[in-house]
Amino acid sequence: MLDVRRLRLLRDLARLGTIAAVAEAHAYTPSAVSQQLAALQREAGVPLLEKTGRGVALTPAAVALVGHTETVLAALEAASASLAAARTGLSGAIHIGAFPTAVHTLLPAALVALARDHPALDLMVTELDPAAAPEALRERRLDVALLHDYDLAPVDPDPTLDSTPLLDETVYLAVPSSADTAPLADPVAGFRDAEWIMSAPGTLCHTVAVRACQAAGFSPRARHHVDDFTAVLTLVAAGQGVALVPELGAARLPEGVRLLPLRARRRTRIAYRRGAGDHPAVAACVTALRAATADHVRRSRSGAEGVFDRVIQGDDCR
Repeated sequence: MLDVRRLRLLRDLARLGTIAAVAEAHAYTPSAVSQQLAALQREAGVPLLEKTGRGVALTPAAVALVGHTETVLAALEAASASLAAARTGLSGAIHIGAFPTAVHTLLPAALVALARDHPALDLMVTELDPAAAPEALRERRLDVALLHDYDLAPVDPDPTLDSTPLLDETVYLAVPSSADTAPLADPVAGFRDAEWIMSAPGTLCHTVAVRACQAAGFSPRARHHVDDFTAVLTLVAAGQGVALVPELGAARLPEGVRLLPLRARRRTRIAYRRGAGDHPAVAACVTALRAATADHVRRSRSGAEGVFDRVIQGDDCR
């Protein structure tokens, strides 16, 4: 019988590339990982690893075994979900990961609803970049996570995860109210000579801003690098530049800022380990997040929160 824990190590070796990286991910020593993989090879009865210089590579048999491992792990998640569904009431810890704008806007109402409807659940929220969430889910540090990508920078689906769509947002160009906002076929191109407020290089938001400007025929001139959208909008209001901001990021729009809607979209998904979608606690989180999101969007877009009163409308911008 193959040991599931050792199969996870082999799966992570295929993903991370080195025994040292696998050891770091699992808080093991490299020697311990090597010993466990050697034991798995004995269980399998065929070579799984071969030396390549100073490292190791997976044999064809190991690659095939990794594919089966994903199926096995998903089946175990589904089995756990079935057992949880047989219990009376929901209890225990549920770890939720979300990016900052979602923590500010969507999570509070969802947490209130979960605490009201399932008081025995121990809800724990971690704020983190969506790029870090898949690994946290695989390592079981999270049970549910909010991920997003942009149509300008799509992210390939992760085969170890399942997900369900949550929100499709408009991306805006935030500009000072004093800026000339005459109708433009492409608002981004109209600000090619402006200074830009961008996220830190290497982040998804930075990539999106660069690609949006490149699509308009220029490279942006970054004046500031700021990751928090509230701070970004404050700088825009102070005349420090222009910036791309998704709809959730503009939930608290300061005076002195106007929004130009773009064709670009940001897509948010609720993700969980493959096979875990039927777990009652995961399903409860999905339900609460969907309800909180629908309520937030309804209030925002109706103008009840005063957020989008300064959106410059027009088909040219859409």
